[in-house]
Order: sequence, then structure tokens, then C-alpha cells
Amino acid sequence: MIKWGYDAWVRDFEAERERRARVGDPTWSGGAALDPALTRSLQRFQVGEDGDGSALIGKARRAGDAAYAEAVRLFVAEEQNHARMLALLLAAGGADTLSGHWSDTVFVRLRRLLGLRVELLVLMVAEVVALRYYRAVREGAADPLVVEVAGRILADEERHVPFHCRRLREGLAGLPRPGRRAVIAAWRVLLAGAAVVVAVDHGPALRGLGVRRGAFVRDVLRSSAEPGGAMCGAPGRPGPADAASRARALRRRTG
Repeated sequence: MIKWGYDAWVRDFEAERERRARVGDPTWSGGAALDPALTRSLQRFQVGEDGDGSALIGKARRAGDAAYAEAVRLFVAEEQNHARMLALLLAAGGADTLSGHWSDTVFVRLRRLLGLRVELLVLMVAEVVALRYYRAVREGAADPLVVEVAGRILADEERHVPFHCRRLREGLAGLPRPGRRAVIAAWRVLLAGAAVVVAVDHGPALRGLGVRRGAFVRDVLRSSAEPGGAMCGAPGRPGPADAASRARALRRRTG
């Protein structure tokens, strides 16, 4: 696997960690008015964000790039922070978290089937779906605390997608171009299936946020063109500076 060095990404994750510490948490004490359908939906996403990430971190370490392994550790910490904030949001709305959900179990098992590339490809399915979901929550929720939490998570996810795209582009670089295209085509099929499952499972919440099931699926698939192209392209050296431009492109495609 080609390794270009991930020191800039480590610095980016560290800078974001320091920024979060300066800004602090949202104000939980005011509570949150959560619609029952949205509560159930957030509970399921909270389960998906929660986890120690040990399998992914272990595979990143075995890949032999210390900077990349550290960047992955910091990425996992951000995902854990999402789970923490969602748990506190649910508590502010008088709701508990779930101990587990079947959809998260399926994704975890798929991610752990083979090596780092397969885990990242499956993880990218969840990340691209999450982009559309958290944007729907940020734009459609009535409660200010819900909007703030969704906005914070969405901003992180928009940075995560280019990070994973870079590693997958390097990981797929050894395949001939038709092979890379076949992998991305299979990834998009998996993404479409996941988007349909989320649209059905979270349909009542999405409807309350002003998003129809079919529109949600179409938006997810439309937004997959940018990361799909990034993963399939020739290897390069995109870093955090490129993440902002890619995030803007993703917002244009899903907006």
C-alpha cells in the first residue's frame, strides 16, 4: 500500500480536538424537546457512533504507517465524542440510550470481515449516509440543542470522508483502473442498500424533518459521486486543506 505520510492529518485532528476543548459542550441544562420518532432515530445512530474502534485501530497499526495509525486513533476519538454528545442530547430530552441495534451489528460484522480496505469501504457507507442524515436533522429539527449537536457532528463527518477517501485511493491504487471501478460500483450498490434500510428504518423521523424516504435515498446516491471518484482516482497527496473543498463539493451535491 502506498503511504504518503499523514502528519498533516494528525495535526488537523489535534487542532480540532483543541478547538472543541476551547469551545466546550453545548448547554445541556436547558433540556431538549425531542419528537418520539426522532428520539428513536437518534438512539439508533448513537449506537452506531459508539464503540472503541479497536479493530480499525489495530488494522491501521499493522499497515505500517505510524502517522496514519495515530490519525485513525484521533478519528475514532471524534466518533466516540459523537456518541457521547448524542447520549447527552437524549438525556436532555428525557430518553435513554440503547444497548444495541441490529443495523449496527451488521455493519460491524461486515467491517471486520477482511482487512483495512474492506473495513474502510464499509465505514465509508456509514459516513456518506450519516452526512445526509445529520444534515436533515440540522436543517429540519425544531429544537435548538438538536440543531447544534447535529451541526457539530456533520462538520466532523465532512472532514472524515476526505480522510478515508485518501487512504482508500492509496489502497486501491494497485488495482487496474477497471478493477478500481468495479470496487467502487460494488461500494455504491452497498451504499444504496444501506440508504434504503435507513430510509425505511428511520422513515417517521425523516418525515418529521421534512425529508421523504425516496428523496433521502436519491440524495445519498447523488452525493456518492464525489467520494467514489476520489477513491477510484490515481494516488495523490490530498490533505486537510483539500478536505474543506471536498466538503463544500459534497454539500453542493446533497444540497
